[in-house]
Amino acid sequence: MIQAQATPTTEAVLTLTDLAFVRNARDILSDINLTIRAGEHWALIGANGAGKSTILSMCGANEHPTRGTVHVLGQQLGRVDMRELRRSIGHVNPRHPLTSSLTIEQVVLTGATGTIEWVPRWHPEAETVERARELIALLGLEGKEHATWPTMSQGERGRALIARSLLSNPSLLLLDEPSTGLDVAAREQYLTTLDELHRSRPELATVLVTHHLEELPESTTHAALITDGRISAQGPVTEVLTTQLVTECFAYPIAISYHDGRWQARAAAGTMSK
Repeated sequence: MIQAQATPTTEAVLTLTDLAFVRNARDILSDINLTIRAGEHWALIGANGAGKSTILSMCGANEHPTRGTVHVLGQQLGRVDMRELRRSIGHVNPRHPLTSSLTIEQVVLTGATGTIEWVPRWHPEAETVERARELIALLGLEGKEHATWPTMSQGERGRALIARSLLSNPSLLLLDEPSTGLDVAAREQYLTTLDELHRSRPELATVLVTHHLEELPESTTHAALITDGRISAQGPVTEVLTTQLVTECFAYPIAISYHDGRWQARAAAGTMSK
């Protein structure tokens, strides 16, 4: 297994040690060891059902491991108030289950309450509103503050959710298949937004789950390949996303290419004729 070459002096934001997770007597995760440090931008990649989302749920303090330990922002799961810890973690889920017609500004402000819907009779402080507006501008939504959730495009929703997740100024940002439902133009705009975010917040650590290498921002620094609930390779992204390792991860011949900071995966030559 390729191990991440992290700088020892860089603060560890997230550490998974000898992690295992069992559900309904079935091993979902086994022997997971992963350290993510401030300023690193990780991608978790693997086939459907490999365990990526379960790992992300541990990172987000939404699940306890069956065995092993999880330290998030210096706190060990099982020895800390999970709800309180989650307030310090930014989590972007494109399937955000909002049902009311909140404006972009209101959606972002719900990051202060940690709720999906607007809290009745809650009035945010002026400095919170100002920060929300700064984030809306940073994410390229300035002038659209009053657009409502039902009328927003999927790309606008995605950027609004990033702004929402950043309202509490987290040290860790989790992105669960953030390009879901985006057309190619919206996807490219979204990836550009992530790259700009990484440049503006160099200390921010991010973990992105995806099935598609084409959906990785240029600023991705590290990757982990997940195979049948185990990490089959991890480390600097250019060392992990190779034809050999990705082919082994998906048990299918996949040719990997890298050009101008972006990745591409396609069936290896001659595969269809076999």
